[in-house]
Amino acid sequence: MKFLELISVGKTFRSGGKPPAEILTGIDLHIEKGEFVAVIGHSGCGKSTLLSMIAGLEDATAGSVCLREHEISGPGPERAVVFQHHSLLPWRTVLGNVMLAVDAVFAREAKAERRARAERWLEKVGLKEHMLKYPHEISGGMKQRAGIARALSMEPEVLLLDEPFGALDALTRAQLQDEVVRLHAENGLTVFMVTHDIDEAVYCSDRIVMMNVGPRASIGQILDVPFARPRERISLMESEGFAHLRARCIRFLYDQKGKQVPVATPIPVPDPVVGEPALAG
Repeated sequence: MKFLELISVGKTFRSGGKPPAEILTGIDLHIEKGEFVAVIGHSGCGKSTLLSMIAGLEDATAGSVCLREHEISGPGPERAVVFQHHSLLPWRTVLGNVMLAVDAVFAREAKAERRARAERWLEKVGLKEHMLKYPHEISGGMKQRAGIARALSMEPEVLLLDEPFGALDALTRAQLQDEVVRLHAENGLTVFMVTHDIDEAVYCSDRIVMMNVGPRASIGQILDVPFARPRERISLMESEGFAHLRARCIRFLYDQKGKQVPVATPIPVPDPVVGEPALAG
């Protein structure tokens, strides 16, 4: 049985008396269970619209979006979304925010069981000690961790990430990328991530879907990421394989805008000064 499938999907927006705006056309994509797929492309190419259709927040105007060979017709707990903004309710604690999702999906469980479920996911994302704090009392990275815990507390089959780390500093973003990669491996999640960060796409994913520019955007290329898991960040990012895949993504994005990647001019290395001792390393 096929797991997650987009079949000839198109999306057209209509607004008032304006001409229809066709955003996406002819999207065909099959995602295996447990696969991590990243989507990159220029702004306006319909990446987030694609994610919203998988989430059931938007309807396709052409084709079908199917999960386990059943057409998606709306949101469901088997598909959880984490957006760029954490969307935590400020009057609820971190635990209270996660309990919102747990109570909705596992309403038949006893209260103690639901709380234990929420606490377990907060512990997995490193927030157990902060669960009674309010959103204004924790950092931006912690807020995103809480958002991820809330999504995963629903125990979804598909985790949808819409640029979830885009507003964070580089170090916090790297830490949360590592966290998502770990959770993906430990829980057998299928992950569909929209990102503008090429390094993030190459480091996290099994395949990178590269979108043509809009309007009427389609899939330009799909790039396989062959690195074994688990992945060690520093050694992977310093490897020739990582640099090669990163360059292919950059080349594709440049080509989409009709630009050529400038060739770097080699910097001449001066001869060492005679009599000056060489520096180690």
